Amino acid sequence: MPASNFDGVKRNGQHFTPQALAEFLAKRAADHLPRGRSLRIMDPACGDGELLLAANSVLSAEGWKVEELVGCELDPEAAAQAEARMSDIAQRQVHVGDFLELAEDASAYGLFDLVITNPPYVRTQVLGAELSGALAARFGLKGRVDLTHPFVTLSARLLNSSGTLALLCSNRFLSTKAGDNVRRVLDSDFTVREIYDLGDTKLFKAAVLPAVVVANKKMEDAGTTESVRFTRAYESPTLSAGREKSSVLESLTSSASEVVSVAGKTYEIEVGSLVRGASGGPWGLQTEQSAQWLNEVEKGTWKTFGEVAKTRVGIKTTADAVFIRDDWGKLPLAMQPEAEILLPLVTHENVRSWRVSNESETRVLYPYNLEKEKREVLQMDAFPLAMAYLLEHEERLRGRKYVIEGGRQWFEIWVPQRPALWKQPKIVFPDISEEARFALDTSGSVVNGDCYWISLSDLPSEDIGFLMLAVGNSKLGLRFYDTVCGNKLYSGRRRWITQYVNRLPLPNPTSPAAVRVIGLARELSETPRGTEAAERLQREIESALEEAFFTESDHSPSDQLCPDIVIPSQAVAQETLF
Repeated sequence: MPASNFDGVKRNGQHFTPQALAEFLAKRAADHLPRGRSLRIMDPACGDGELLLAANSVLSAEGWKVEELVGCELDPEAAAQAEARMSDIAQRQVHVGDFLELAEDASAYGLFDLVITNPPYVRTQVLGAELSGALAARFGLKGRVDLTHPFVTLSARLLNSSGTLALLCSNRFLSTKAGDNVRRVLDSDFTVREIYDLGDTKLFKAAVLPAVVVANKKMEDAGTTESVRFTRAYESPTLSAGREKSSVLESLTSSASEVVSVAGKTYEIEVGSLVRGASGGPWGLQTEQSAQWLNEVEKGTWKTFGEVAKTRVGIKTTADAVFIRDDWGKLPLAMQPEAEILLPLVTHENVRSWRVSNESETRVLYPYNLEKEKREVLQMDAFPLAMAYLLEHEERLRGRKYVIEGGRQWFEIWVPQRPALWKQPKIVFPDISEEARFALDTSGSVVNGDCYWISLSDLPSEDIGFLMLAVGNSKLGLRFYDTVCGNKLYSGRRRWITQYVNRLPLPNPTSPAAVRVIGLARELSETPRGTEAAERLQREIESALEEAFFTESDHSPSDQLCPDIVIPSQAVAQETLF
């Protein structure tokens, strides 16, 4: 059988599946296939045929008779490679073309016992508005769309009544709002059996982190939903080395959580059951221990971040090279914008736990009136130097047609946010960081689009802001976020998604322990980082938070501290990154 000579990257958003991962997928599917029948197997995005070959090899070795292998592939070169690699298998078909079109009439293929697939991951931004809109209308999808969604929908139509789906896809479907499309189809058309979040194990050369889903087509008389096994694997450099393994895949089917070492790296393998979020919410892993812990936290929760605050994303210029620089002073004098229009900028690089570093020279050219609550463009004839600079980049800025079509002037920022709020104290946190980095900014800086921010002026009291800082930067807050979100990037980095940050809990702010937390947080926010005093204050905050959530029983707020607290009905921001 000739080996694939591709470099592992498939056109149109898909990457070829490594042999070991293909075999793992086939073995997991084998546990949920009916015995005593010949199998028809389909891969609707077969690439070089690796998944079909793995299914044929694994299932034949375990006693099944494979009747036919059928693949579809958009790339003619890859299809030819698949055909060549399966040349010694008599009953095979490789169709060249777009599966989404070829499968319009599912009866053309007949029904299958197994659909095993790694569909291309191409998101809305790449598909374009017209195609993504057409796919959404055709397959009943909502919000943002990627090609995984229609592939899963069509897979349900191609399976017979006892058929099995073995799916390799981006793990983003578990936690993002866009992933609700896949979650809805899996819930309505399938009985999910097993989920594996492969995290940053690098088992798969792709820009997205992978997950494996094994599911049976749902029977019409399906009864109560059984517990779904959920396994998650992420690199954990801070944990002590565990048992040595030749591959992470060896541990994914363990009956209990464990720490393993593979090629000098340490991975945490968590085993639990699937918990589905309410009303289309995210899916996550839950163990008996984590469920009990969350229940105890909930008992001690007064409000959540999202109930007391609005989380906003930073500015989006869509032309950072023009608007954002750290070398404004090196420009010709005739094009150095006036100082009052160049504002300090907070980016992920200068956000630290508790405080924002003021060492950055980065400034943003911000052509808006800072006295106005809503966007109001400055009279630029009062800023001739800034205008001369902008005119130097006019062609590029006018190329942002969506700015002009949105009723803006060609030199405006696409998302300027709330100008008058910049000068107010605010909590800032980066969209991606390894550890929690919730910082207080009192400098009046603008916040860049790689960060989120919460204005203290929106809060019922300043004390609540310091309580939020304490929770956000605590071990308790980090554990809570990881438990309810569970989605990391490479090397332990977290993406701080607002829908999960908004769920972070706050204890009763008038309880004695919480009052201590607030006082300690105020002190720590003014204490130099890395000092013995800062470390002592952090330890005291951790201890006081444990007491506030798990020891004190009175969780009703006092009118004395928050007399005018009003929880806005739309407090939870919808600015989740995808």
